[in-house]
Amino acid sequence: MTFVSDKVKNLPPYLFSEFQRKKKELENKGVDVIDLGIGAPDLPTPDFIIDAMMEEAKISENHRYSTYSGCIEFKEAVADFYKKNYDVELDPEQEILTLIGSKEGIANLIQAVINPGDTVLVPDPGYPVYRNGVHLAGGVSVSLPLDKENGYVPLYDNLSEAEINRSKLMFLNYPGNPTSATVELDTFLEAISFAEENNLLLANDAAYDLLTFDDYKSPSVLQVPNAKDFAVEFGSLSKSFNMTGWRIGYVVGNKEVIRALGTLKSNLDTSQFLPIQKAAAVALKSDLSAVKANNRIYKKRMEKMHQALLEIGIAAEKPKGTIFLWAKVPDGFSSIEFANELLEEAGIIVTPGTGFGPTGEGYFRIALSVTTERIDEVISRLKQLKLKASAGEI
Repeated sequence: MTFVSDKVKNLPPYLFSEFQRKKKELENKGVDVIDLGIGAPDLPTPDFIIDAMMEEAKISENHRYSTYSGCIEFKEAVADFYKKNYDVELDPEQEILTLIGSKEGIANLIQAVINPGDTVLVPDPGYPVYRNGVHLAGGVSVSLPLDKENGYVPLYDNLSEAEINRSKLMFLNYPGNPTSATVELDTFLEAISFAEENNLLLANDAAYDLLTFDDYKSPSVLQVPNAKDFAVEFGSLSKSFNMTGWRIGYVVGNKEVIRALGTLKSNLDTSQFLPIQKAAAVALKSDLSAVKANNRIYKKRMEKMHQALLEIGIAAEKPKGTIFLWAKVPDGFSSIEFANELLEEAGIIVTPGTGFGPTGEGYFRIALSVTTERIDEVISRLKQLKLKASAGEI
């Protein structure tokens, strides 16, 4: 007799967890492993956010339950952030919901929106939580193909009429993980038109919205006229403010969907610790100078790593945002084989592209989540491998 559900037994192992297991094994053998796998910022949370949280933690009332939808200070800060950055008006009470990190919000949204057997259009390559969340909700994932030749924008024409008609929900993710793809507002205009024509809910995962380089500014899907009729957007403070462990994020947009997700979550959790929410409100209402300082550091790392890849003969695009590089696997390897080769022969963890969907095969993802000195060491180890890769464009 087993006490484990079929949906959990049939859930594929979380790819990042498997590489962390291998990492531990090598470290136990004395290997100096450099982890470029998980997209977790290594930079510290800004002091002003920590100070705000510590002050709020001294207030006894803040140790009680939060309201289920999140405290008003945080939701008002999200509304202010959208008005200031995107000129989008949001009702804090009906169009914003606090999340315990956007990851749980994405998984719970799927539960709140689809019924067993419903189809969800999932970016391919894309963040694994979309596909796994659909599986846990009893739905069916259909790959929404993205490719380099088309700038990693959705290829709606590659979907069959039957796939579109069966679908209830569609995910997008810009700036993109793993591809680092960035788009302009016209991509969201087309996406909202597609959602309206086919009676779909569009969910844009904007976890990297503030992590951009130079003059590029990531748009919000809610900037499209009438987008709230068909869309929600997820945001997170994890990457932009180096707050991964704080587990704080939000979802905004369609009030019916916000209400449904809030109803589901009220039966599962009681929102995030109030001092964290209130400190996150301080972060969102700041001048974002801390974010811009972080972005300059990531850009420096990105340019160093990108140039080194090209010199070695590994093709990679130069991104306008995120903390990732999306690179072509050298000839003669699958993405899994190459990732294992780097780990076993050079002590470097990267994420094989196949972990992000079938279209990810032939690529690997590098997270720029170590210091410049460690990146120099990565470059040195890669050069010692003498990889036989063909240079050129991906």
